[in-house]
Amino acid sequence: MKHFNEYKQLNLPEVSREVLAEWEKEDLFHQSITTREGHPQFLFFEGPPSANGMPGIHHVMARTIKDTFCRFKTMQGYQVHRKAGWDTHGLPVELGVEKMLGITKEDIGKKISVDEYNAACRREVMKYTKEWTNLTKQMGYWVDLDNPYITYDNKYIETLWYLLKELYKKGYLYKGYTIQPYSPAAGTGLSSHELNQPGCYRDVKDLTCTARFKVKDGRYSIAWTTTPWTLPSNTAL
Repeated sequence: MKHFNEYKQLNLPEVSREVLAEWEKEDLFHQSITTREGHPQFLFFEGPPSANGMPGIHHVMARTIKDTFCRFKTMQGYQVHRKAGWDTHGLPVELGVEKMLGITKEDIGKKISVDEYNAACRREVMKYTKEWTNLTKQMGYWVDLDNPYITYDNKYIETLWYLLKELYKKGYLYKGYTIQPYSPAAGTGLSSHELNQPGCYRDVKDLTCTARFKVKDGRYSIAWTTTPWTLPSNTAL
């Protein structure tokens, strides 16, 4: 008969440490995979975090949901491979490195070589790997950190090019046009994620212009704008 410890006062952090220590001692994560050898597989690739920033409570919440599904599929008898990943997305890292080095895009290849710049970006993008690994272990999140996929790795990049080629061959790619935010300083378009980075928006005072467009019968239509250079192309009015 299994003996359960009696707690006179519930100490959740201590309970967590004891459970995690037991899991590590028994190597339960890897056992949950090896004991299912030969069973149907359920493959999980984590939507990867970026290690150039510290983890937050929202990461704990999202990972708890991911972990719940993987544990549920394990309990159903599947062999659940859980592959970790690192998102090494470019622009925030590039801008951080340029600020740190005191350079702009125009300086790359002049004040600093492309190889040196890339090396600095690679170091910066994995800056908080240790903190992410500690969080992963502390919250009891089971994922294979030993063999992660990394988005700057050539194997990953070439896999994406291969998939794009296959989509093209099937006729699923087409050329279209869209309006998107553009950063003159960065020299590139911006995603919605990048627009939501801290410091992207700030309240400013700006001049406005009210212009009158004369209608044929002598009346006027009034247009108000903060971008008066667009008025000549106001073909509607």
